[in-house]
Amino acid sequence: MTIITLANEKGGVGKTTLATTLAAGMAARGHQVLLVDADPQANATIAVGAKKRPGIYDLLIRDAAWHEVIMQVPSKYYNANPQQPSRLYLLPGNVETRNIASSISDVFAITNRLQELEGTMELIIIDTSPTPSLLHGSIYLATDGIIYPTTCEALAFDGLIESLRHREEANKVRNSKNMAAFKTLGIVPTLYRHTKEHEDNLKDLKAAFPGLVWEPLPQRTIWTEAARKQLSVFTFDPTSQAAADGHKLVEQAERAIYAIASA
Repeated sequence: MTIITLANEKGGVGKTTLATTLAAGMAARGHQVLLVDADPQANATIAVGAKKRPGIYDLLIRDAAWHEVIMQVPSKYYNANPQQPSRLYLLPGNVETRNIASSISDVFAITNRLQELEGTMELIIIDTSPTPSLLHGSIYLATDGIIYPTTCEALAFDGLIESLRHREEANKVRNSKNMAAFKTLGIVPTLYRHTKEHEDNLKDLKAAFPGLVWEPLPQRTIWTEAARKQLSVFTFDPTSQAAADGHKLVEQAERAIYAIASA
């Protein structure tokens, strides 16, 4: 089982879009996937067609059993053949998620609860809030790898730098507890436009993080149209360029995840 977190301390950079697209794409490829909504806004919960619920809060604070909080996402969300059983599950969230940081007493609470799914789930994808908190620290202790979405703009880069700084702090904690450091799987430029600003910033990003910057995800209106219909781009319009972009993203993520899983 591999646990992947989406992080950037800047809102509006596409964390939820990446999280739900990766979860959908991996499930469509036959992996058993759990999407964890750790953002109080619960956009990932809404995106897959579910209602906001205190799933992650109940799990961590009220010690709920997994069968009480986990829900199956209908396969029509990600699969053009919805007759097949769904391989995508959701741990939903709501506004109560913001209270976890002040209520949690064990920094390994998330690690311990997620490990209960060993042998059941192949991949866990965690969507996080842009606001750093003790909850992030607990998530980092549970994480095997992080993907950083960012727009090619200065403010998003600042959020990325802050996120990477907290990554180093989290890895120091992991080292003090004899845990291996988690990996940076990649940095994904999102909402990319072929403007001089974006092109120049992309060059700077690649120069600053050689080998870590993935193929940019172009800005396309179909992403918001699909989200409005509570479908992934793979089922909203499977022949679209956005769906092709999504498949490339999933393929790159699959390679990166396989690399850390087999290390």
